[in-house]
Amino acid sequence: MTENGWTRWPSREALGHEGLSQPRRLIAWAVRLMVLGMLLWGAFTTGSASGWKAVAGVGGALLAGLLAWAFYRATLRHLLLPALATLVMLQGLAILGQISGFRVPALAMWCGCGIAALERLPMAAALPAASVAFGSYGVVSDDAVLTTAVTGLGLALAGYTLRLDAEARGNAQRLLAQERAARAAEAESAALAERARIAREIHDVLAHSLSAQLVHLEAARLLVERGADREQILERVVAARGMARDGLAETRQALSALRGELTPLEDFLAQLVGEAPGAEVTITGERTYLSAEASQAVRRVAQEALTNVRKHAPGAEVRLRLEYGEHQVTLAVRDSGGSPGELTGAGGGYGLLGMRERAELLGGSLEAGPDEEGFVVTLKVPV
Repeated sequence: MTENGWTRWPSREALGHEGLSQPRRLIAWAVRLMVLGMLLWGAFTTGSASGWKAVAGVGGALLAGLLAWAFYRATLRHLLLPALATLVMLQGLAILGQISGFRVPALAMWCGCGIAALERLPMAAALPAASVAFGSYGVVSDDAVLTTAVTGLGLALAGYTLRLDAEARGNAQRLLAQERAARAAEAESAALAERARIAREIHDVLAHSLSAQLVHLEAARLLVERGADREQILERVVAARGMARDGLAETRQALSALRGELTPLEDFLAQLVGEAPGAEVTITGERTYLSAEASQAVRRVAQEALTNVRKHAPGAEVRLRLEYGEHQVTLAVRDSGGSPGELTGAGGGYGLLGMRERAELLGGSLEAGPDEEGFVVTLKVPV
C-alpha cells in the first residue's frame, strides 16, 4: 500500500448506500437490528439488571445506536476528528457497560468499533482504532487465548473485506457515472451535429434559390433602367418566379432528405441539366452507395455550379461528369466559358466557400478554377 493509501479515505460512493442492491440493504438492516437487539437483550437479561440499572442499560443501548449513526455521518463526510471522537465515546460506553455488568453488549460494541474502523476510516487511523477495540475485546473475553486471537483476527479480516467490497462498489458507481456522462455528452454532440446538418441543408437550399432569383431580378432591374421593352422585363420576372417555385420544391426535397427519402442521384442530375439549356451529364463507373450527407453534397455542388455558370457565363455550355470510383465519387462541372454576364459582380462569393466546407466536413475536397476553355469545379467525396 502506498503512502497515499494509508491516508486516503474510502470514497463517498463506497461509504454511502447508493448502488446497494435491495437484498444487500435488507441484510445490512438485519445486522443493525440484530446488534441493537443484542444490546437490548443484554440490558434486560443480566441478572443484576433491575430497576434503574435496566433503564440505564436501555438508555446506553440507544445512545450506542445514536453514536453509531453519528460515526456513519462523520465518515461519509470524511471528518476524521468527529469520527474518532464517536469511536472513543462508543468504546468508553463499552467500558461502562463492562463495569456495570453488561458484558455481552460491551463485547458487541468493541467488535463493532473494530470492524467499522477498518471499513470506513483511513488505514492510518483505522489500524490503531481497531487495535484498541480488538485489544479491549481480548482483555475482557473469557475464551481461551487462541480462540480469542482467532476471533479477533477473523473480525479484522471481516472489516477489511467489507472495506474492499465497499471500494469495489464505489469504483463501479464512479465508472457508471462517468459512462452516463459520456453517453450524455455523446448524445448532446450528436444532437448538435444533427442541428448543424439541418441548418446547413436549409442554408444551402435558400442560398441557391435566392441567389438564382437575385440573378433574374437584378437583370430585370437593369433592363428597367435601360428602358428595355416590357417582354424582356416580364421574361426575367417570370424566370425569378420560376426560381422561387423551384426553391420551394428544393426545400421540400431537403426535408425529404432529412427524413431519408432521397431520389436517386442520377435522376436528380438528369432533371437538373434538363432544366438548364446547353447542359449535359455523363455518369461513369459502377454505382456505389453514398450516405445521405455525401449525396446531398453532390446535389448542392451541382446546383451551385450551374447557378454560377448562369451568373458569370450566361449561354455557356456545361458538362457534368459523375464518376463512381472504388473509394470516392467525383463530380466535375465544366463550362465552355463565355462573356461575363451582367450580374458577374452580384453575390458575395460565398458559394464556393460553402461547397468547400461541406466537402471537407465529409472528408473530401473541392477544387475550383479556370481551365483551357472556361471554369471547372471538381468535388471528391469518399464512398
